[in-house]
Amino acid sequence: MTIATSPQTWTDQDWMALPKEGHRYELVDGQVVDLGNSGMEHGYLACVLVAALMNWVRSRRLGAVCDSSTAFTLGNGNRRSPDIAFIDRSRLQGLSRPPRGYFEGAPDLVVEILSPGNTVDEMHQKIVEYFAHGTRLLWKIDPNERCILVYHGPEPDRLLRVGDLLEGEDVVSGFAFPVAELFEPWDF
Repeated sequence: MTIATSPQTWTDQDWMALPKEGHRYELVDGQVVDLGNSGMEHGYLACVLVAALMNWVRSRRLGAVCDSSTAFTLGNGNRRSPDIAFIDRSRLQGLSRPPRGYFEGAPDLVVEILSPGNTVDEMHQKIVEYFAHGTRLLWKIDPNERCILVYHGPEPDRLLRVGDLLEGEDVVSGFAFPVAELFEPWDF
C-alpha cells in the first residue's frame, strides 16, 4: 500500500522516524510503500536462510548479511528492503561498524521471499531495479511452489526445487544449502 509522502526528499533521519509497529517501508519513485507484515511462514523461511548465510559469511569474513529492516538507497533514489541481503567485504572497506543510516547501493546478493500480497509486476520491477544498480545474484523464493528462481540479471536463469542445492556461486563463495532444508516439514 502506498502512503502519502511528505517531505519528497527523504533523509536517513526522516526515514528512520517512520512508525515501526509492524511496518516495513520502501521508497519507490518518491512514494513511501508500506510493505506491512508477511506472515509466519515468510519470517520463518527468512530466519532459516539468514542463519545459514550468517554462519557461513561470518566464519569466513566474507562481508555482511542483513535482514529486511535494512534499506538500500539505490542510484535512482529508491530505497529497497530485500528480505535478506549480502554485501561483499570489498564494498565495506574502511568501515569498522555498519552505517547507522542506510547503505548506499544495491546488495551483491538479494533474497526475496514471495508474500501473498506480492504481484508479478511489483516483483519484476524490484528485480530489474536491483540488477540495474549492481546486484550480482538474486534468489526469489516461492513458498507455495517450494522452489527458488535464481537470477543473474532481470530474467531467471534456473529453477531450483527440493532435491537441488542453492549455491552462493562467486558472490557468496562456497555457500551451499539444500533447498529441501528450507521447506522441510516440522517434526516436533
